[in-house]
Amino acid sequence: MKPSLTDTFDIEFPLFAFSHCRDVVAAVSRNGGFGVLGAVELTPEELRVELDWIAAHTNGRPFGLDLIVPNAAIGKDESISDADLVNMIPDGHVEFADSILESQGIDTLDLAADRNYDLTFTHNIQGQKTNAMLEVAAEYSVALLVNALGVPPPNMFEFARAKGIKVGALVGTVNHALNQARAGVDVLIAAGGEAGGHCGAVSTMVLVPEVCRALKQHNLSVPVLAAGGIATGEQMAAAMTMGAEGAWCGSVWLTTVEAETTPTVKRKMIAATASDTVRAKSRTGKPSRQLRSAWTDAWESSGAPEPLPMPLQSLVSEPALRKVDKLAEGGHDGAEALATYWVGQAVGLMNAEQSVADVMLGFKTDFIEAHGRISAFIEGVDDAASE
Repeated sequence: MKPSLTDTFDIEFPLFAFSHCRDVVAAVSRNGGFGVLGAVELTPEELRVELDWIAAHTNGRPFGLDLIVPNAAIGKDESISDADLVNMIPDGHVEFADSILESQGIDTLDLAADRNYDLTFTHNIQGQKTNAMLEVAAEYSVALLVNALGVPPPNMFEFARAKGIKVGALVGTVNHALNQARAGVDVLIAAGGEAGGHCGAVSTMVLVPEVCRALKQHNLSVPVLAAGGIATGEQMAAAMTMGAEGAWCGSVWLTTVEAETTPTVKRKMIAATASDTVRAKSRTGKPSRQLRSAWTDAWESSGAPEPLPMPLQSLVSEPALRKVDKLAEGGHDGAEALATYWVGQAVGLMNAEQSVADVMLGFKTDFIEAHGRISAFIEGVDDAASE
């Protein structure tokens, strides 16, 4: 019998938490789950600072690292200078983004400099810094490396195998799952269209059993984590009855006390319903689910240009949204209307600010209660069958 994920990673509860916030990652691991740091926006030097802190605050518990090295992106495996890459952005897209901010009374004169300066995300998704990031990870007890938007690159596999680290990958379709399993990943994260951030179009309720059945049919023994729209222990239990061995959650941590989510966006998330998100390409150039705002509405309007391929669209959106966040915290009404962030449809279940410890306890309590209901039902069926 193959070991469970709780045995593989030496954790109490198979809840894997993706977060860009080190405080969340450490708190989840301390409370029996498995924290995973999203590092795509970090330089190798910044990653070392974050991993130093996490290692000092997890009480020896395991944690993981998430990198995004997509199989396709402008500049990937090509010799394109940063200046040439920025110059590939059409003036019309920049002008449209500027017009959105200006319509809310926000000056845009400084955005061009920011667009030329901050290319960390771009370098990381192009794979330019993958080896450097892995070298930093080698200094710590990272137990899981996760890649999104494609099969992990060969150097990630080679590094992980040499260090005894498991490799995970996010998938949004059955074909993606089979390709990843055949490539050798150790854990599949089946992310439904309800998920925040980059996601596919198939719902979690359909994707999870579809992936689990396909793996079985093709004699591929790879554990599956369910992701997308999961914010409670009942949902986690439901996913596990469909074949998943645990859950991968990102959105639910965004409204915790420890999260670095800006206060404005956190308030908007707590007030939001599941209908207040939109799946669109306007932030990164690939479909990603985010909180609906005046910014996302503008990009969905009839006069909006078609979003650019990754990473060009990010070079249009991120400088603008960073300025929006800064002004929103200063009480700028227009910036508050524009403020957004990645979040899934589970936002409708995130109705109050809680500590990570309380969220973890809630998951465990709800999971046990859900298990009890299913067990009672099965006992009732067995009793009826024996009469």
